[in-house]
This record gives sequence, C-alpha cells and structure tokens, in this order.
Amino acid sequence: MPIAGREVPVSKQDKVLFPQAGLTKRDLADHIEHVAEVMLPHMRDRPLTLQRFPDGIDADGFVQKQASEHFPDWLDTVDVPLRDGGSQRAVLGSSEAALTYLVDQATIEFHIWPSTVAALDCPDLLVIDIDPPESSAPIGEIRSVARRLQDLFGELGLLAYLQATGGRGFHVLAPLDRSADFEAVRRLAGDIADALVADDPNRLTTEFRKENRGDRIFLDVNRNGYGQTFIAPYSVRARPGGSCAMPLDWSELAGAWPNGWDMRRAHRRLAQKTDPWQRLHDERLACSPGEAERRLAALRE
Repeated sequence: MPIAGREVPVSKQDKVLFPQAGLTKRDLADHIEHVAEVMLPHMRDRPLTLQRFPDGIDADGFVQKQASEHFPDWLDTVDVPLRDGGSQRAVLGSSEAALTYLVDQATIEFHIWPSTVAALDCPDLLVIDIDPPESSAPIGEIRSVARRLQDLFGELGLLAYLQATGGRGFHVLAPLDRSADFEAVRRLAGDIADALVADDPNRLTTEFRKENRGDRIFLDVNRNGYGQTFIAPYSVRARPGGSCAMPLDWSELAGAWPNGWDMRRAHRRLAQKTDPWQRLHDERLACSPGEAERRLAALRE
C-alpha cells in the first residue's frame, strides 16, 4: 500500500487481532489510512509507547517503549534521557508510513508523551484521566465529573479539551506554554484533582491504590510525570469491539460514551466532522501552569 511516498507492505493482512469482532490487521491498517491526517498532528515529535499484540488481544501483548533494533532506518526515533541515567531510543509517529509499519508489527495502541522533543522536560499538555471503578459508575456521573473539570479549568485560565478514551472514562486536557517542568505540572494537576475531591469526597478520589478507592471515581494525574503517556487521539484500543480514543467537542458530552466509537463509526464521523482538537497545538492558546496555580491558590483562600 503506497503511503506518503513510501510503500509499506502489511503482512498477514487476514490475521484476526480482535476475535470477538473479527477485526484483522487489514482493518487496523485501513483505520490508519482513514485517521492519519487528523491523528499525526497530535503525535508528531512525541515519543511513543506501543502496545503490541502479535497473537491478538485475547493473548498476552507487551508494552514497548524502546525502538527495536529490527525497525527500519527510515523510522524516525529520538534519544530519551532516563531519570536514573542513560537513555533509550523511542519511536516517533512522524508519518502515515510509520504508523502503518507499526501496525504491521501488531501495534494496536499508540500512547504519547505530554511533551515533545523540543522540550522533553517541559510538557505542553496537562492531562487528567477520569477513571471510574471497575464496578462502573453511572454515565451521567462520569460526564458530570468531566464538566466540573472543564469549569475548574476555565476558572484557572486553562483551556479544556475533551477525549473519550475508548475505555471506561474521559480525558480532560489543557495546552500549556512549556514554562514549567513535569514536577510543577504534576503538582498543578494534583492540586486540581484534590480541589474536586474536597468538594465531593464520597464520589471522587485521588487514591492510587485500587483497593482503597472503593466505588469512587479516580482522578488520575499520573500521566503528567516524565516518561508517562496517555492514549493518542484516534488510536484503537485493545478491547473486544476495537473502540477508539475520540476527541470531542464539549457540546457532545451529554450524549457521549467513553467507548462509543469503534473504527467504522470513527471513519463515518471524520467524513462529516472536522477534528475538535485541530487548534490544540496553537501556541497562542497555550496556558501558563504558574498562573493557573496562583489562581487555584486564590480560590482556596
């Protein structure tokens, strides 16, 4: 299949990766062809973590943060310093050809850093993951938490963006101006989550240990650490129906489900609607974490 001037053959196209839905490697490659134009701006220059499932999602997969020595030379990579010394070579999602090649290697999920190679230590995105308990929570309650985060972001001067994760919850993000390091952004995200928990401690928690959360909704801010990742927009998830992470307009939240878009529905959507995140990386909209922290402190007084 010719991709961006480079031919990337997809082997074993009929290999079934989603047994319950009968979805194959060909379906994944077709998905990349449909979404690459809107997906790539959100991935470009961000180190990737890959979740690969060579024998399909019903078998064990593995997480890959370091580029394989078997990857071709034309695949863009970057040296990422490790906190405990040394470095590792990470893959970049620079082109449709790159994503198609990685799909051929049975990559189902693409996860991205909240910072770019231009400033790996200073994130340009803040991410809060709304993670319901495994026993689930009423969808209206999950949507309400997303709306409360949107409102609080607004009070802090942060521009809130919404994503259905393709899993159980939603992500709420804000673009940042790269004026703060991961430690400061992680602290801001934690303070925002703590503020919401303080207002509703019976239904919300920031407790990291699952056994201590009970049936409360977990506000996960841990994706704001150095080397941490979140699911890339439009990535397929390794779940039985092949659901996709989907950027949303806030006006869509009232009828949105976290796993409401499979590949086919995603393709139909993109044929009718522009990317709700098309201005996410407009530097004129980026916010200052320091200013947001000051506003949050003032709200607490």
